[in-house]
Amino acid sequence: MRHTLSILLQNESGALVRVAGLFAARHCNIDSLTVAATHDPSVSQLTLVLHGNAAVLEQIVRQTRKLVDVIDVNTLSLVGDDSNPLALAAQP
Repeated sequence: MRHTLSILLQNESGALVRVAGLFAARHCNIDSLTVAATHDPSVSQLTLVLHGNAAVLEQIVRQTRKLVDVIDVNTLSLVGDDSNPLALAAQP
């Protein structure tokens, strides 16, 4: 099953590597990854799409929350799955 995670993390050098390294250590392949600054320049938002079963996802979310650089982790899997793709739009 495809999962989408939204992670808020400190905008510091090496923070992205630590998060991605956690996924690699759990043998979880990241399908796509997007990082953007938020309205607060000290915080970045990381959006990840990955495949895996619910047990693996739950373990990775728990361990991601323990990383020092991570502020918050949200699972967006209920919004968009393979049969109903997630669509994001911005209004001017």
